[in-house]
Amino acid sequence: MRIVGLIPARYGSTRFPGKPLADLWGKPLIQHVFERASASPILERVVVATDDERILECVRGFGGEALMTSPEHTCGTERIAEAAGLLSLSDEDLVVNIQGDQPLLAPEVIEELVRPLLLSSEVPMATVAIPFENPEELADPNRVKVVLDREGRALYFSRAPIPYFRPPGQAPLYLRHIGLYAYRKEFLDLFVKLPPGDLERTEKLEQLRALENGYPIAVTITRYDCPEVDTPEDLERIRALFSPRN
Repeated sequence: MRIVGLIPARYGSTRFPGKPLADLWGKPLIQHVFERASASPILERVVVATDDERILECVRGFGGEALMTSPEHTCGTERIAEAAGLLSLSDEDLVVNIQGDQPLLAPEVIEELVRPLLLSSEVPMATVAIPFENPEELADPNRVKVVLDREGRALYFSRAPIPYFRPPGQAPLYLRHIGLYAYRKEFLDLFVKLPPGDLERTEKLEQLRALENGYPIAVTITRYDCPEVDTPEDLERIRALFSPRN
C-alpha cells in the first residue's frame, strides 16, 4: 500500500487569480505547500495536479513533481481522482488531498489525518478538525463547523454554529474543520461518481456527499492549524502575522 499526497492547483481562482504562483517570502505559494507536504515522512510521493502550464513549469522549476489534468474539473477532488489514475495508483493505496493554498501546513498533521485509515480497513475517508480558539469565528460561514459521534466520525458539517448551546450547563467543544482529506483510492473513484446531495448543494460543502450516501468520515482532532489563503488579503495577513523563520 502506498500513501501519496496530491495537491490540486488551478490558476483561475475567482477570488485570487494566479494564487498558486503568488509570492510569499520569496517563493511561490505552491512551493511552500509542496515543501511542507514533502517533509511528512508518511508520504511516499507528493505531486501537484494542475490544469495550467505556468503552474506545471513553476513546480518543475523548483524540483517538484507535477502533472497536467483536465481543465473541465469543477473541484479539486475530481482533479486528484484523475491524477491518481494517471499515476496508476491501486485501489488499496491511500490518496491525501492537500490544499494548494495552505503555506503553513504542518507536516505532522498529515500523519494524524491518515492514521484512521491505517488503523481500520472500514474507514474509507478521513479529515481533521481543530478546536475554535476565537468564539467570534463561530458565526463566520467561511469557518466550517463539524460535530462528531463517540467514535470520532463526522455526524455533520455546517457553515452554521453547531451544536446549538442551550444553557445552563457546560458549553460544548466547537470544532473547526480543516480542509485536508485522505481517501482509499477505491473510495475516491466512487466518491467523484456520486451525485451531489441536497445538503451538499445547500451548504456548498462537498464532504457532505459522503455522509448523505451513508459513508463514514473519520475526524481526527489536531492541534496543528493550517491557515488557508483564499484572497490577497489572506496572504497579506499571513505575511503580517508570521515570519519566514517561524
